[in-house]
Amino acid sequence: MRGLRGLIAAGTLLVLAACATAPAPAPRPLPPHPPAPAPRPPETLRPEPPSPPVSWSTLPGWGAEDHLAALAAISAACRVKPSRITEACATLVRNPPSDDAGAREFIQRWFALRAVPDEGLLTAYYTPIYEARRSPKPPFTAALRPPPSDPGLLIADRSVIETAPADDALLWMRPEDLFFLQIQGSAVLDLPGGERLKAGFAAANGQAFVPLARVMRDRGLITDAGSSAGAIHAWLADHRGPEADAVMDLNPRYVFFRIRPDDGASPAGAAGVALPPGRAVAVDPAFHAMGELLWIEASDPRLTDARPAYHRLVAALDVGSAIKGEVRADLYAGQGEDAGEEAGHVRHRLVIYRLEPR
Repeated sequence: MRGLRGLIAAGTLLVLAACATAPAPAPRPLPPHPPAPAPRPPETLRPEPPSPPVSWSTLPGWGAEDHLAALAAISAACRVKPSRITEACATLVRNPPSDDAGAREFIQRWFALRAVPDEGLLTAYYTPIYEARRSPKPPFTAALRPPPSDPGLLIADRSVIETAPADDALLWMRPEDLFFLQIQGSAVLDLPGGERLKAGFAAANGQAFVPLARVMRDRGLITDAGSSAGAIHAWLADHRGPEADAVMDLNPRYVFFRIRPDDGASPAGAAGVALPPGRAVAVDPAFHAMGELLWIEASDPRLTDARPAYHRLVAALDVGSAIKGEVRADLYAGQGEDAGEEAGHVRHRLVIYRLEPR
């Protein structure tokens, strides 16, 4: 999920840096999530070198895990088709554990652990909530566009698309909010009178994503310590107009959307399954199948005010254009201001373990 960021999560500083925080509710940059592809069978993935099995008893953070809550990741993985854990899923439906001890025993009985070599990066994304309007009026001057009828706009740069007529605009947003929506890939939109809509990824212009944080640091517009998503969002708002437009145009990638009524449900990721907050990650489908269960061990945060570590069981349910490599994950933090505050502080060293069905 520019749900999911297919949404269109995605996780996020590195994406602006490469997928970043200061004030909430500025979104954590995460690249646009493409439409849901068919789940890839394991045999089509890149072969991985054998790694030694790992004992649950020595897994960092396993003892402190909320094992009952971890079942949300397994339940979500069970809804991905085809499933490689059908027996475990059937048992979970027939006799779900009722307490933490039972959940822990269930997971250990049905799954074995295997470490993934090397270290990587964990970022996070979320579903933001933005204001929008039916007609343009400052500061709501940026058109939320559907896929264009002109095929030339599907390959044009951001600057070209932004200057094209917007007679078919779905809604109008603040320019910096639209820019971050295109990174996250989905959002809830508040309209006057209490109406709420959901914006979801519909298409992209095919241009490469350029991390804005890196470009802004190189130009001296922000510092390394101040290159969070919140700081970038605030800079764009403070310099709204030609100056901010010129900076946003440095990222030529552009995302088009569809809108629908807000049903209050979590967005669906590329696997076609609703993303359980805190228990779903976007991954590189060249290395991970949709529905694969993973244990993430993330520590050594690179941003101030971040959680010291993330140790938890998650399901691979989404993808992102900047999520590349086997040890790379983007955690879905949920919806709204609190989720955005958390997501904006996630940029941690990552170690991954695969959960393999016994």
